[in-house]
Amino acid sequence: MTLLLTQARANRLANRRLLAAVATLPNAEFHAPRTSFFPSLALTLNHLLNVDHYYIAALHGDAAMREIWAAYVPAQTAAELAARQDDSDRRLIDFCAGLKAGDEDRIVAFDRGAGIEAGPREPLGRVLAHLFMHQTHHRGQAHAMLAGTSVKPPQLDDFILLGDKVHRVHDMAALGWHEPV
Repeated sequence: MTLLLTQARANRLANRRLLAAVATLPNAEFHAPRTSFFPSLALTLNHLLNVDHYYIAALHGDAAMREIWAAYVPAQTAAELAARQDDSDRRLIDFCAGLKAGDEDRIVAFDRGAGIEAGPREPLGRVLAHLFMHQTHHRGQAHAMLAGTSVKPPQLDDFILLGDKVHRVHDMAALGWHEPV
């Protein structure tokens, strides 16, 4: 379970860095058309957050996950998005912190439109692996879009290896997190 918590924390750190950089753009640049799967930073990052909400609801067994997805109201500014993403990231961290041995095999039910009873069922460990991959995938797209602006994209991949500790010490301190020496 330590690895899943580490991944959830690394996710929050990467989102904080990326969204802090994006927040320095004028709002018009946040919404400007760009080349990617979702054609703007705003659309890409709002998609990421909406999917996070859906999957986190499923992980918590919330039968309203489909309604949560459908009711999503996109953030209009990067600052608003950053605050909402941080709340979502904290919820995911809290969930992962509460996992016990064997939980990775627990079945998570999904509502893909025909009700939770008819939806797919997946082992929790695979759901989290998928969620972390989805987050990394779209963060990478946003990172590439940011490279096409005047804002330098931040380093996003130095949160897990012990030897990279020096690169995250300020981020960790800002969140009140501590690592074993």
